[in-house]
Amino acid sequence: MEPSQHQVVCFGEVLWDILPSGALPGGAPMNVAYHLKKLGANPALITKIGTDDYGKRLVNILSENGVTTEYFQVDYERHTGLVYANVNNHHEVVYDIVYPSAWDFIELNEEFTGLLEKADYFVYGSLTSRNKESRDTLYQLLDIAKTKVLDINLRPPHFNRSLVEHLLESANILKMNEAELELITGWFSRFESTEDRMKLMQDQFDIDTLIVTMGSEGAIVSDRGRIHRHPGFTVNVADTIGSGDSFLAGFIHQLLIGASAETALTFASGIGAFIATQSGACPSYEISQITELIHSR
Repeated sequence: MEPSQHQVVCFGEVLWDILPSGALPGGAPMNVAYHLKKLGANPALITKIGTDDYGKRLVNILSENGVTTEYFQVDYERHTGLVYANVNNHHEVVYDIVYPSAWDFIELNEEFTGLLEKADYFVYGSLTSRNKESRDTLYQLLDIAKTKVLDINLRPPHFNRSLVEHLLESANILKMNEAELELITGWFSRFESTEDRMKLMQDQFDIDTLIVTMGSEGAIVSDRGRIHRHPGFTVNVADTIGSGDSFLAGFIHQLLIGASAETALTFASGIGAFIATQSGACPSYEISQITELIHSR
């Protein structure tokens, strides 16, 4: 493989989560790219930032961690993405994802064609489809990409049924949580069991590999109809920010090195659990810490 080749391309939002404790860099595509790099892959990230300090800081953080920012676009009118996290009366965290943000206006660039033609995996979500410009770019890239990995990441009110169905129809690999599985399958059926719902999703949208994360209950993968479950790892949780993104990065990393879906699920569960023991979505760590956690259980 050429040293410059990117095996995985992530597309979408980069932003700052403005928490009561301060600002943290985030956005699912960026988190996935960060963890892929930590695991030894060479990901690329397509996104757009503003000319503000927040944008510059994101570029610096990624550059320091070896993630290329070559495919970052700059918006001279709109600011870098911000998400305000507030705790409501029920002690639940509610996110206000500021609109419009620079990443809502990612333009199609002809250099993306060569990038995607060489990449094994293309990772995308639903949030970047909330605005027409980024949505149009995404749809065109989906026509070029090889294996398409959808991390659905539904964030009300930034999605609708027709949009979600279009994104699902393109996906080869789909990652979602239980609530998202129940919501989407509820559009078509009254199935009760998780496995029945998963089969419906795969049949309805012709999805090869479906991963459903279930929080403390672990995760389940259906790979071309073969079901594998993992009970998860019991750890002391610092916060769950970015845990799902690291899980997906871990799963893709394993596929890149030729692992089975079952082995990939175990490793993904391990890294997801480990990241939950750390503060923030992108802590510093070594792969040995993940394998240690997996083998100690």
